[in-house]
Amino acid sequence: MDALPLLLALLLSAAPAPSARTLNTQGFRLYQAGKYPEALEKFEAAARADPKMALAHYNVAATLGVLRKKGKICDYSAYRETIVERLTRSVELDARRLARAKKDADLDPIRDTLGWQRLLGLSPQNEADVPKLLRRVTWFRLTEGDMHARTTLTFPDARKVVVERTGFDEETQRVTTRKRTGTYTLQGRTLQVTLPNEPPVQGTLTDKGALQLGTLGTFTDLPPECDA
Repeated sequence: MDALPLLLALLLSAAPAPSARTLNTQGFRLYQAGKYPEALEKFEAAARADPKMALAHYNVAATLGVLRKKGKICDYSAYRETIVERLTRSVELDARRLARAKKDADLDPIRDTLGWQRLLGLSPQNEADVPKLLRRVTWFRLTEGDMHARTTLTFPDARKVVVERTGFDEETQRVTTRKRTGTYTLQGRTLQVTLPNEPPVQGTLTDKGALQLGTLGTFTDLPPECDA
């Protein structure tokens, strides 16, 4: 056997793996070129190469945010919860990342999550934060076994509540949404929701971040997606 090809093969096999910084730079170039899946792969590799590299975790979160905006949630597991987790890890490693995140449009899909509000210093464990959390978070309840059937609650101001129910209409064979507007009152962490032609429903925002509303059900900020 020729010794030169063998030596070359040995040298190539012994070549060092790309550094986290190199992988992150490669990912950024792909991101700039609009090749988001490929960029995500590089950013993930950078985070694996150096788990303490705050920028790599941040770039994973931001790229997932872009893919989510483009409707690629299920293809790339671009769940709100995952984006929040990676961003939170980045901020834990480097608090300066939060200032960038506040201005980054890539992260808009998580602005109405409890995780983002926690990064801003709010917590459901603090009763004084409950009014802000109610209004800033979008609350979801899914019907088990039916990904199309969900109820969404939003609290636009200190009195109004909007309930949207989405489900599959057997008659029209289409997914439809029905919206109703009601009122609510809040005392401490206990609230009462009143919808037109229905008796008031009383509930609470627990210190774990679950919005429990009696017959309306229990709501969270992170609904299951993609049959997950």
